[in-house]
Amino acid sequence: MVYKQEKENRLKLIPKAEKYIEYMLQIIFKLPRTEKFSIGTEYKLSLYQMLENIMIISKIEKKNILGYLNKIDALLNTQRIFLRIMKNNKWIDEKKFKIAIEQIYEIGKILGGLIKYYAKNN
Repeated sequence: MVYKQEKENRLKLIPKAEKYIEYMLQIIFKLPRTEKFSIGTEYKLSLYQMLENIMIISKIEKKNILGYLNKIDALLNTQRIFLRIMKNNKWIDEKKFKIAIEQIYEIGKILGGLIKYYAKNN
């Protein structure tokens, strides 16, 4: 029963990540030209790697998941830093920053629960 709930949590990550990526791509496309091709490119790569890892954890066996969850967590932390840099340089406003951070927080909550579950049961 608990495993079924964890599987559902893994699947919940997909639409949340998709919504977050769509939102961030809109922001990245509106960055100043020079930043769009530097921090914007790095951010997009990080987003796509995160999505790829989420898709992998939705398909693989229980015992191999923890490493991928930790990769996703590291990518989220990197994205938080990118967001702070963009806000501090005033490339994005406070409202967009808060919305993006809230979306990362939601993904992070699910991810934290999954990491705790798999770390305990591995």
